[in-house]
Amino acid sequence: MKRAAIFLAIAVALMISPAFASNPADWPITKTELDNGLKIIVLEDHSTPAVAVHIWYHVGSKNERPGITGISHLFEHMMFKGSENVEPEEHARIIQANGGTSNAFTYFDMTVFHETLGSEKLDLALSLEAERLQNLTIDSTNLKSERQVVMEERGWRVDNHPFMPIVEQLFATSYNAHPYGWHVVGWMSDIASITLEDCQNYFDTYYVPNNATVVIAGDVKTDDAVDLVKKHFGSIPRGEDPPRPHTIEPEQKGERRVDHHKQAQLPVFIAGYHTPELLHEDTYALDVLARIFSGGQSSRAYKRLVYDEQLCLYAGGQFETREDPALFYVFAFMNPGHTTDEAETALYEELDKLKNEPLTERELQKAKNQIEAELIGQMESIDQKAQALGNYETLTGDYTNMFGEMDKYMAVTADDVMRVAEKYFDSRNRTVVTLIPELASAGMGFGM
Repeated sequence: MKRAAIFLAIAVALMISPAFASNPADWPITKTELDNGLKIIVLEDHSTPAVAVHIWYHVGSKNERPGITGISHLFEHMMFKGSENVEPEEHARIIQANGGTSNAFTYFDMTVFHETLGSEKLDLALSLEAERLQNLTIDSTNLKSERQVVMEERGWRVDNHPFMPIVEQLFATSYNAHPYGWHVVGWMSDIASITLEDCQNYFDTYYVPNNATVVIAGDVKTDDAVDLVKKHFGSIPRGEDPPRPHTIEPEQKGERRVDHHKQAQLPVFIAGYHTPELLHEDTYALDVLARIFSGGQSSRAYKRLVYDEQLCLYAGGQFETREDPALFYVFAFMNPGHTTDEAETALYEELDKLKNEPLTERELQKAKNQIEAELIGQMESIDQKAQALGNYETLTGDYTNMFGEMDKYMAVTADDVMRVAEKYFDSRNRTVVTLIPELASAGMGFGM
């Protein structure tokens, strides 16, 4: 997940003076752990009479194996299918009827359920979350219905999407050993064959108090909030400590290239470079580099390939960090009459410049300003604060690792950027996937 994962629009965020942004290290945060291993993080924020309730389970697609890929995402859906005392889909309806909102998401390293509602409804939100943790209905009817929903989602999110199939191919080709090698939604054949026994075993293994963190941010008193969590979750038995993936992706020793043939009108390519995990010291310089290389229409990649040489409809890149080492992507959507070879040459030349030519002070400061604006943006709402606390607690084991992020970014130098560019942007560390267009019969093609 990107370090500044919760964005406000840059134009809006830049209007917020850093002088008025709260420093996370100064937030009134309390962390408690119950006897059953459930962690509770409470942030008192009385700026609005509302509360955000997040429950973070330390399980995502990384915890899967071939044969049950996609089961983490499937369980995100199953968690809304009712329990002993709540009817299917009733959880969300109850929250809405009480003036709140609720949702959930699954990623490589976590699954998260969250509600935002009036602070006087905290007891209700916690009771609903505890109910489905303790009494979830896992039966063949729910599995059948949600399996079909997830298979359809797989179709529109990946199979029929103009770009995602080559992203999925990039994952599969970049990782020989690590479970980041499949998309969070899973492989279609696995989704189709997951059994009820697989579901029950997965739930019993990972949906236990000692694999969860409850984050409460908003207009609450810490002691009262902790007491409510104890009331609803305290009697749920601790489970066995869930197994963690131990696989370390072997160092890539040479470029890997794949052609992906797909119905399309124009060619596309994406290249991925292996980069380090969330807390690695190099991530700060890599994030700064990403803003300069691909941070908007004034970035080096976009300016050269789209504006100056008009090779591409769109060109850029993305840097994201996860619990384990992830990838830095560069990509290009070609203009008619131009080839991916032209775009690759230009993008790799721009990456080489980052290795050999120091950034200007203006570029460096602009990138830091972008990051600062995003970090400020993620501190604005109670939901965003809960998101940040849960993310760092789950992925690093300690929410306080988010403290001092701004200082680490501000300390990045032009030499640091050159160093990480040289270290990671090596052709031997690169995987390239090229979309080769195949036009369908008349009326059935689609554009990029």
